[in-house]
Amino acid sequence: MSSPQSDKAFPVSWDQFHRDARALAWRLAAKGEWKAIVCITRGGLVPAAIICRELDIRMIETVCVASYHDYKNQSELQVLKGVSQAVIDLEAGDGSSVLVVDDLTDTGKTAQVVRDMLPKAHFATVYAKPAGRPLVDTFITEVSQDTWIYFPWDMGYTFQPPIAKGAE
Repeated sequence: MSSPQSDKAFPVSWDQFHRDARALAWRLAAKGEWKAIVCITRGGLVPAAIICRELDIRMIETVCVASYHDYKNQSELQVLKGVSQAVIDLEAGDGSSVLVVDDLTDTGKTAQVVRDMLPKAHFATVYAKPAGRPLVDTFITEVSQDTWIYFPWDMGYTFQPPIAKGAE
């Protein structure tokens, strides 16, 4: 597990993230016809928005899983909101026509929780680390486990805490 203090930093600009999410959409377009996207919040919201536009998918669902409570260290997972029954009931009821999207798979713990909800869904992430890689079906870039990815929504010239955290 890496942290923002890691010597291995991988800063990603908005332009780069958009290119990578579109590249993911290109790969996914050749893999099937998806009836719905389930994005894992919050990191999956941005790539899911790009992918649903590129693949013309209109049914978009969220599954809300919290694992980074302090923006530094992954801790115990909390499922804050599960997948709706309407998405679960699509096709065979096992997720086979559902695309699950996240920004990153790190340890694979979040992916496993969601895979338990939709066992045959296709999991796609923009970035993957080795520990989470076996749970992902499609990804764009693999980084080492000890690399900390700075997403564009996390950055200014230095790490920027969310506005709500600064008010404390």
